[in-house]
Amino acid sequence: MEEKDKELDLLDILLDEDNEDPIVLVDDDDKEVSFEQVALIPINSKDSQKLYAILKPIDKVDGVADDEAIVFRVEYDEEEKEPTTLTVEEDDSVIDFVFSEYTKLLDSEEN
Repeated sequence: MEEKDKELDLLDILLDEDNEDPIVLVDDDDKEVSFEQVALIPINSKDSQKLYAILKPIDKVDGVADDEAIVFRVEYDEEEKEPTTLTVEEDDSVIDFVFSEYTKLLDSEEN
């Protein structure tokens, strides 16, 4: 899925704590799908730094239950400077790790 509105910077939208507007992405069939942002999770390893967005579909998405969210990987331009698209993460181990990190963040906020 790609960002619908290229005038707005993807990272600015994701990092804006005051943004209550849905994030609208375009799927492979050119259909707009609206999402609510759940969390933005940075994952740092010794070799790289990646950023993941957990988004909950507002619109019905085939194969996704009403109480489920989807992990998207933030993709950057060729110079690795500007975020350009969100791509659905398909690696189950990465998805599990991102949700694990999200749970840790929730737990730390409660304490």
